[in-house]
Amino acid sequence: MPMWTLVSWLLLANVPPDGAAQLKKVDGLMPELRRIAMDAAVVREVKRQNARRVPLDTVRQRDEEWRATPALTPFKRQVLGSTCARSLERHQERMGRVMAEVFVMDNQGALVGATRRTSDYWQGDEPKWREAFNGGRGAELRERPFFDESSQSYVLQVSLPVKDGARVIGALTVSISLLEL
Repeated sequence: MPMWTLVSWLLLANVPPDGAAQLKKVDGLMPELRRIAMDAAVVREVKRQNARRVPLDTVRQRDEEWRATPALTPFKRQVLGSTCARSLERHQERMGRVMAEVFVMDNQGALVGATRRTSDYWQGDEPKWREAFNGGRGAELRERPFFDESSQSYVLQVSLPVKDGARVIGALTVSISLLEL
C-alpha cells in the first residue's frame, strides 16, 4: 500500500465527511504536484542557488530583514520575479485557483522562488522544509488545514522533495485552497 494511501486512510478516520472528500481530492492532485517538483526550471534554479553556498548566517539575516519589512523590497522582488517563480506561476495558472501559493526552497530551506510574498524567507526551521528535505533523503508531507496569512485563505499545505535525479536538493510547498477543491 502506498504511503499516501495509508496516511489518507489514517487522516480520513478523524475528519468529517466533507473533509474526507477534500483529502481524496488532494490525493488526486499529487501526481501533478510531483511533476511540479520535477520541473526542469525548478530543479535548475535550486541547483544554481545551492551552488552559491550562501552561509546559513546570511540566510538567517535575510530572513530577519524579510520578516521585519512588510514592504516589497528589492530582495523580495528578486525572489518573486526569479526564473523559478515564473515557472511556478505557469503551473499555478494552469491549475487554477486551487493552488493558493507555491514556493521552492534550497538545501538550507531558503526561498528560491515563490508565487506570493511568504511570511518569512527561511523555511529551514519549519516542518514543510525539514520533513520534505529530510536530511537529503526526501519525504512527502501533508499538513493539517489552517488559515494562511500570506495567501489569505484556508489551505492544506503539501510539501515534496525537489530532486536532481535521485539526489534531494530542495523542497517544494504548495498551499491548496480548501475552498477551491
